[in-house]
Amino acid sequence: MSQLLCFCGVDLAKHHFTLHAVDANGKVILHKAVSRAKLLATVALLPTSRIGIEACSGSHHWARQFNKLGHDARIIAAKYVTPYRTKGKNDLNDAVAICEAVQRPNTRFIPIKSPERQAILAIHRMREHWVRERTALINRLRAMLAEFGLIMPVGRAAVQRMIPEYLEDADNELPDIARAIVADGYQHLHVLNQRIDETEQSFELVLSASPQAQRIHKVRGVGPQTATAIIAAIGKGDQFDKSRDFAAWLGLVPKQYSTGGKPRLGRISKRGDKYLRTLLVHGARAVITNLGEKEDKLSTWCRELLAGRGMNRAIVALAAKNARIIWSLLHNQTEYQDYAAS
Repeated sequence: MSQLLCFCGVDLAKHHFTLHAVDANGKVILHKAVSRAKLLATVALLPTSRIGIEACSGSHHWARQFNKLGHDARIIAAKYVTPYRTKGKNDLNDAVAICEAVQRPNTRFIPIKSPERQAILAIHRMREHWVRERTALINRLRAMLAEFGLIMPVGRAAVQRMIPEYLEDADNELPDIARAIVADGYQHLHVLNQRIDETEQSFELVLSASPQAQRIHKVRGVGPQTATAIIAAIGKGDQFDKSRDFAAWLGLVPKQYSTGGKPRLGRISKRGDKYLRTLLVHGARAVITNLGEKEDKLSTWCRELLAGRGMNRAIVALAAKNARIIWSLLHNQTEYQDYAAS
């Protein structure tokens, strides 16, 4: 990257974009709004710049385009932009705040994802959507049947087993119209199940093609879905200085409210990527609930946590531990040593 001659903030949108640029001395050289068709041409006329972009839909795409023009594009989380907005909120003031934030040495930037990594995340996002749609559909079918006195046990398996029985039972007084609606919903449930299964097969394909994902897949509690999601989200984890930073980004470390030299730690912060945190927590729960009689080092550690801190704290502790292990494996390019298998 050649020497930076100016700094620029770009407030992204769908059709109209706002730019604010200053030179090395802080003099404003650009302050205007442009259409989508003219954005790249306008940015191409700027001297070599560090361009700040607030994280949003399309930010990774535009960052890649700006980098192709020879600029140094940086994506900034919205919380790092807000403190620099000194006037009312509008597009021009947002661009000024982004321009100011991108110049500050303490601003943390989001690594730009490649199209391939974004495509993997798209699979995860669609699976997440279909799982939520399936849950909503099951709850809807359960509620509809309850209106006619047909009550099902909790759980997806019970619903899928009992709905055909209700549809075939001619003596349950279920009206024909309701029977048809439930049958349509049950058919759609099968379609959602198929789509979810297909995405899980996609995770297996991505895993088989990614040595990095295979490396962290060896960690207990990390399946193909978790491994591919982490690789797509953070790559090699170079944006984190240490393993605790990754755990903190996932929201798996305690909230801190310390003053006067007295440390006060609360519950986990739950900040950062909720999806990855959920996957790690579910994986940790699976490990702990299947400890059995295992006597390896990790199992013993988990059992001691269970006895002293309870199930939920033990699950979160193992999830945080796995997050740190994953970062170490990616950052140091080492292989996981599972002592349970030795």
